[in-house]
Amino acid sequence: QVQLVESGGGLVQAGGSLRLSCTASGRAFRSFTMGWFRQAPGKEREFVAAISWSGGPTVCADSVKGRFTISRDIPKNTVYLQMNSLKPEDTAVYYCAGKLDPLMTTPWSYNFWGQGTQVTVSS
Repeated sequence: QVQLVESGGGLVQAGGSLRLSCTASGRAFRSFTMGWFRQAPGKEREFVAAISWSGGPTVCADSVKGRFTISRDIPKNTVYLQMNSLKPEDTAVYYCAGKLDPLMTTPWSYNFWGQGTQVTVSS
């Protein structure tokens, strides 16, 4: 079993930056593709970014490409989402999730989820 705990959310002004962290328990983390998703009020959960188990291939949604970067520190069992040039439309609850390879962008493909962390971007 894998447990995921997100941190790093908060309130930031438009144009600012935040770094989200997701720390996993369990050695299985090292075999997992990890993804970040977000869900705004009244909207469906949407894909943000994902990284393969090896820390190699990454994928980002078009809406965040060039602004957000996903990375992972395998010895620390942690995956990060660096968010720069934040916009009000980035406001959402951000979730990290894990699954065995291959890398996928659909939320229903992921087996393990964190509790979410709120990100609010003010204009």
